[in-house]
Amino acid sequence: MASSSSYKLRCSISGHEMDVRGLVSAVFPEGALVSVSRDRTGRVWVPNSSPDKGFTEMHCMSGHSNFVSCVCIITPNETYPRGLIATGGNDNNICVFSLDQPQPLFTLQGHKNTVCTLASGKFGTLLSGSWDTTAKVWLNEKCMMTLQGHTAAVWAVTILPEQGLMLSGSADKTIKLWKAGRCEKTFTGHEDCVRGLAVISSTEFFSCSNDTSIRRWLVTGECVQVYYSHTNYIYSLAVFPNSQDFISTGEDRSVRLWRGGECCQTIRLPAQSIWCCCILPNGDIAVGASDGIIRVFTEAEDRVASAEELQAFEDELSKATIDPKTGDLGDIKMEDLPGREHLNEPGNRDGQTRLIKDGQKVEAYQWSVSDDRWMKIGDVVGGSNQQTSKSVMYEGKEYDYVFSIDVNEGGPSLKLPYNVSDDPWLTAHNFLQKNDLSPMFLDQVANFIIENTKGHVVGPAQPGGGDPFTGEGTRSGRYIPGSNPNPSVPSGVADPFTGKGAYSSAGLKQTPTNIYFPKTDGVTFDQANASQIMGESKLKELNGGAPPEHKLPEETMESIERLLLSVCVPDSSEPPPTIQEINLLWKASLWPEDIVFPVLDILRLAVRHPQVNKSLCGEAEGVQLCNHLLKLMRPDGRPANQMLALRTLCNCFSGRHGRALLMAQRETVLSRSADLVAVRNKNIHIALATLVLNYAGCLHSQPDLEAKAQCLSVASRALETVQDKEAIFRLLVALGTTVASDQTAQDLARSLGVSSQISKYSSVSDPPKVGECCLLVLKELN
Repeated sequence: MASSSSYKLRCSISGHEMDVRGLVSAVFPEGALVSVSRDRTGRVWVPNSSPDKGFTEMHCMSGHSNFVSCVCIITPNETYPRGLIATGGNDNNICVFSLDQPQPLFTLQGHKNTVCTLASGKFGTLLSGSWDTTAKVWLNEKCMMTLQGHTAAVWAVTILPEQGLMLSGSADKTIKLWKAGRCEKTFTGHEDCVRGLAVISSTEFFSCSNDTSIRRWLVTGECVQVYYSHTNYIYSLAVFPNSQDFISTGEDRSVRLWRGGECCQTIRLPAQSIWCCCILPNGDIAVGASDGIIRVFTEAEDRVASAEELQAFEDELSKATIDPKTGDLGDIKMEDLPGREHLNEPGNRDGQTRLIKDGQKVEAYQWSVSDDRWMKIGDVVGGSNQQTSKSVMYEGKEYDYVFSIDVNEGGPSLKLPYNVSDDPWLTAHNFLQKNDLSPMFLDQVANFIIENTKGHVVGPAQPGGGDPFTGEGTRSGRYIPGSNPNPSVPSGVADPFTGKGAYSSAGLKQTPTNIYFPKTDGVTFDQANASQIMGESKLKELNGGAPPEHKLPEETMESIERLLLSVCVPDSSEPPPTIQEINLLWKASLWPEDIVFPVLDILRLAVRHPQVNKSLCGEAEGVQLCNHLLKLMRPDGRPANQMLALRTLCNCFSGRHGRALLMAQRETVLSRSADLVAVRNKNIHIALATLVLNYAGCLHSQPDLEAKAQCLSVASRALETVQDKEAIFRLLVALGTTVASDQTAQDLARSLGVSSQISKYSSVSDPPKVGECCLLVLKELN
């Protein structure tokens, strides 16, 4: 888009029966594009051979049970060298097609409401956004993680290149930046729903909104420019290859072209809602609208439509009807309009609009720089000289209609206010949301409105947008991926994580021998000084000063001391711990948080013993133990308790019952543990890294991709903050164990930007195990 020439109509593509809601340029065939529509279909269009400048439908895709909202191309791979097509719909599903088959290869299910936006990244990653307020990351037919944090519908998603960063825009007016499943930053500035996002580079992006503005952002959080020109909601954006110029479409019947930060051309269309746009490889632009037609515009003279087609397009545009309530004409007063002689004066800029009176009619014209003339863009209805006095008051506002809707026999009817300039589907959706009614009635209510307002609907006869603009009424849910309650722990690399030289090396090698991962046997915290723990400086002293209701009898203290000796002194003549002693230890662990830490120290040692592991981590008691430790790990808790609770969880992996417990509680345990990254304490970080590593080891030989995704996410999040080299090393081993011999996990790690995140550790030589392990992980991912 380097030239300053104007875009003109190349062709109009008819085929869809209702709104065209999504467009994308296809990888194959060359120059092809894919569209999706409210008519429940997707279609692949291929360019006709010259001299015909149009497109022919290659095939029609079906698979959704309700209207289709969005589309994207999944990056080609060895299995699908032409790429795949992903479509999202009002049936809450994502259908994935090949480019030459009308039926989906597979369907992705998991969202609880309409899937309204899709984006694809490297290695087959797919990102989806939904009215259910969440975004989801998919890979190889699996949901890898759910991004939660928005409070309203997620209207737009995109994936930034190279860094593993993802963006989501929402009806809650915010944009969120995600890294490895965690929200890193929230961008605020838009005053209404965020409807579209477009990548400029790895560090910048555009957003557009119902507030009629386009914003340019840095990923660091700054809004560096705001663009104004549209007069109504802006629905979509597309950026040209030069990463500077772009196009936008919206509810003001226009597609606008931007160069150098200025709107240089406005193209009006004979349809109210211009839902979507894309840029074709040859620089042409395609837009989809509420009249079901795709229009392609070009600045190449040899592809411009014939004079007859251009005139037909202009005639169609001139016959359109415009309602000032829609904002298409901006904030323009209808009184004292000039006559036709006003058109003798040239316009000041491309796209400038003028209203003139012609007898009893009000007409709208737009200035075309390329044609050096005013072009009629429609007749204005509802102007001051045509204003009807018919109106109905409801809740303090005037409406053209207020319908009574009976939803329950014998119950009170519900009121549905409606203006002829409103969208029937949007009105129906908001009515159902407001009254907590099933979305299954959407079509029924919308058709009721259309049937009862025949002859009074402004604009195209076909229904317009049917999406929520606020997201109100949707319910968010906590993401709980599947877990495996019966893990098996295969034997693997058995090098101890004691720091005693097991990982030492004479020097950093470019291709070190992999003695680090996969590590599948649990890493535990075994160091103990029984006499110090029980001595006057610890447990006995604290027991002496404990509140009366918590003070332990002398015989109880003796029982706990015997248990401690039996579990941590190898040559002790003490018998194995009894059930009574284990129960006393559990009771002592419920001490007040300011004095419980020595009991926790005993507990983390005791759970290594098979009898204690079985008793405290069994089906009945295990959840109770887990919840107690998680309570002690809350971010505002005491660091000593946080560290010892983490170490206790790590040591639970030493027994079969403990492993089963922690695998069953994985999602909650890892989520709570990840919150402790923010605590600046190296011992806590080492314990956290060890916990992630133990989970990675248990999952290594299992196909639970959702669980591995969480390990990758927590490890990646921790590496953003952790400074201690031992903690970094254990996190690197956890990453290596997760991705080793698992292509899908490797693809997910790449898509999350793990390689770029850890590459800085490849040159660490003190200790050498950090750099060596990093190089080995990078080798797995390359």
